[in-house]
Amino acid sequence: MENKIRTIGVLTSGGDAPGMNAAIRAVVRTALHSGIKVKGIVRGYQGLLEEDIIDMDGSSVSDIIQRGGTVLYTARCPEFVKSEVQDRGAEICKKHGIDGLVVIGGDGSFKGAAALAKRGVNTVAVPGTIDLDIACTDYSIGFDTAVNTAMETIDKVRDTSTSHERCSIIEVMGRLAGHIALWCGIANGAEDVLTVERYDYDEEHIIKNIIERRKQGKRHYIIINAEGVGDSNGMAKRIEAATGMETRATIIGYAQRGGNPTAMDRVYASTMGTKAVDLLIAGASNRVIAYKNGQFIDYDIQEALAMSKDIDGYMYDMSIRLSR
Repeated sequence: MENKIRTIGVLTSGGDAPGMNAAIRAVVRTALHSGIKVKGIVRGYQGLLEEDIIDMDGSSVSDIIQRGGTVLYTARCPEFVKSEVQDRGAEICKKHGIDGLVVIGGDGSFKGAAALAKRGVNTVAVPGTIDLDIACTDYSIGFDTAVNTAMETIDKVRDTSTSHERCSIIEVMGRLAGHIALWCGIANGAEDVLTVERYDYDEEHIIKNIIERRKQGKRHYIIINAEGVGDSNGMAKRIEAATGMETRATIIGYAQRGGNPTAMDRVYASTMGTKAVDLLIAGASNRVIAYKNGQFIDYDIQEALAMSKDIDGYMYDMSIRLSR
C-alpha cells in the first residue's frame, strides 16, 4: 500500500487545444471515482514552480467538456529544461502531496514529464496539440477541431475567391508539421498543398500550373499553405505579378486553436484522460498515452520522444491526383 496513489495533479502545458477541458474533466472525475484527491496546477510548469495549485472536485469540471481552451490555463516555461528547476518542480509536487501527475501537452511537455518521473513523481502524459506532430500517436487532442475550423473558413474564402476569380493562398497552422494543411487540401479540394515536409519552394511550378489551368478555363485557384512554409503575403504578390491573376493571402491563425471541440476530440480526450488515471492507479510512470491503429495504448516517454513522424505519403499523393 506504500505506493498507492492518493493525490493526482493535472496540468496543461504549451499551446492550448480544443478538447483539453474534456481530458481535464476525465482525469478529475476518474480519480474522484477511485477515491483519489485531485489538484489542478494552473499555467503548466510555470504554475507548478510558482505553486499555483488548487484543489479540484466534481464541480470544478462541470460544464467544461464543450468549451475550447483549457480551464487550467497554459504557459510555456523555458527554464524547466534546467536540472535544478526540474528538481524544484519535483519537490513542489511532493510538498503538495502530489504522487501522480497527468501532463497534457506536446513533445516539450513530455520532456518535463519524463524529468519529473525520473525524480520520483509518477507521471503519465497525454498528447494535446492541434498540429498532430507527436510521433507516437495517430491522434492528438485538438487536431480534429482545428481541421474542421480551418476547413469551414477555407470554404468561405473559396466563395469570395470564386466570385472575384482570384487565386487565394490560405495559411493554416503547422509550424513544424503539415498535417492540417494536407487534410484541408483534401477536404477543401485545393489545387496546391504546401507542407514543410514536401514543398520544394519551386514557385515557378505553381505559377506554371495556374497559367495552364487558366488556359483550360479555370477561373479561381486555391493554395493551402502550412505555417512552417510561411511567406503567404509575399507569395501572393509574386504570383499575381507573374500570372496577372488577382491573388490574396488569408492567414487563419489562432482561430484554429479555439472553438467548441468536435465529438471526436471530446470522446478521445476523455478516453485518454481516463486511461492516464488508470495507469497511475496501476503503478505506472513515465508513460504517454497514444492512439495507434484504432486502439488506445501507452509508450515509455523516452521511447515516444525518439520516434519520428512524416505526413501520410499516400494521402499526399492522393491530394495531387485529386487536384488535377
